Amino acid sequence: MNFQIRTARVEDFAAITRIYEEAVLHGTASYELVPPSEQEMITRWKSISEARYPYLVADGHDHRILGYAYASAFRTRPAYRWLAEDSVYLDPSARGQGVGTALLEALIDQCEKSGYRQMIAAVGGASEASIKLHARCGFELAGRLRATGFKHGIWLDTVLMQRPLGPGCTTDPDLVF
Repeated sequence: MNFQIRTARVEDFAAITRIYEEAVLHGTASYELVPPSEQEMITRWKSISEARYPYLVADGHDHRILGYAYASAFRTRPAYRWLAEDSVYLDPSARGQGVGTALLEALIDQCEKSGYRQMIAAVGGASEASIKLHARCGFELAGRLRATGFKHGIWLDTVLMQRPLGPGCTTDPDLVF
């Protein structure tokens, strides 16, 4: 599959909103039950970008958005500021094509360059495909939270995975971050 990874732009959000809507309505990666509007997705993107987190898209050769990934705060307390949580969503037609791996690798690279030291994945629904994606990208199992969400008539587990970024915890962070 031919695509490029680039920073998201406002004109990408019709496609991003459709991808996320499919995930909300038919998947378990998101614990939202009602898909947000395109305007709400743009508002979320602006908030994430203003907080210095990367927001990326996989842009197909036909300029169709195949997926997107972003980092965000895991928790908002100041001591967590070197920790980022990732999110990756793919158009159903792009799954199993290497798009998710490329997005996550690019997200990791940008977070490392920005000074983040750890990345967390909270895998909603304990999705095996997402767990395998994160393992391919160097994440290790950190724990399993049982029955954390109820969606599609079933209780869902959340798997936590973690990956060091850059020097991880081997050196003190840059305190001007």
